[in-house]
Amino acid sequence: MTNLLMICTGNICRSPMAEGLAPVLGIEYGCQIQSKSASTLGLLNRPADPKSVKVCKEIRIDISQHKSQPITQELIDWADYILVMERKHAQHVRMGYENVDDKVLELGMFGGLTSIKDPIGGWTYRFRTCRKEIERSLRNFIQQMPKA
Repeated sequence: MTNLLMICTGNICRSPMAEGLAPVLGIEYGCQIQSKSASTLGLLNRPADPKSVKVCKEIRIDISQHKSQPITQELIDWADYILVMERKHAQHVRMGYENVDDKVLELGMFGGLTSIKDPIGGWTYRFRTCRKEIERSLRNFIQQMPKA
C-alpha cells in the first residue's frame, strides 16, 4: 500500500481530482494506493468545486463527498509521497512541516509540465484540461513508483 497526499491551494479543485484518480489508476497498474488531499490555505470542510466533481464524473470517479482540509503534520507523516500542484506548494510544505525529506514531488513534472495550473473560476473545459494533466502526470508517476 502506498499513501499519496495531494496538495493544492484550496483543496477544492486540483487535489480532490488527484485524490479521486490515484487509487483508480493504481488498480490499473497493479498497485494499491490510498490517497488523501489537503490545502495550503487551510480551508476546512469546503466541498469540491462543482466543475471538478463534473469532470471527474465524466470518467466515473465520484468526488462529490469531498471536504477540504488543511495540511497537518499527521497527514505529512502518513504520506509516502506528497504530490503538489505548484512549486509554491512544495516550498510551503518544506518550510512548515517536519519529516518531509524527499517525499515532496511536483506532480506536473511527471507529465512534462512546470505546474498544474489552478482552474478555479474557469470554464468547464479548463477543469477538464486540468483533470487530463493530473491523470497523465499520475500515470507516469505511478509507473515510476517503486513497487512494494
